[in-house]
Amino acid sequence: MPGMHVSQVHSLYRWILQLHRVLPPDLKSLGDQYVKDGFRRHKPIGSDKAQRFLQEWEVYASMLWEQANEYRQNSTERACFGTSLPEEKLNDFRDEQIGQLQELMREITKPNRQFSITESTKPKF
Repeated sequence: MPGMHVSQVHSLYRWILQLHRVLPPDLKSLGDQYVKDGFRRHKPIGSDKAQRFLQEWEVYASMLWEQANEYRQNSTERACFGTSLPEEKLNDFRDEQIGQLQELMREITKPNRQFSITESTKPKF
């Protein structure tokens, strides 16, 4: 991605996948696939779009890092991952992004899903 050193992009990508390890298995699998597809799709984009793409993923990684730390510290409480999508951000989405969001929503709301996007229980060892 132009404007950012390749090693920085790879570091962010690896950090996100590492953060996903704290998620329930089905949610981790879905998140990993979404990250891999997103980074692959955005390889050839221009500098301004690349910068915004990476900033959004950095915000996501920071939020997930904070939520993972809260989860580890509050072992008796249920984990809560994710956040609401503000309407103003949704209004900025392109048609392709809206389609991806709808596809993701269909995937996570399948009747036989085995995880919850907003909360899960801590794994028992």
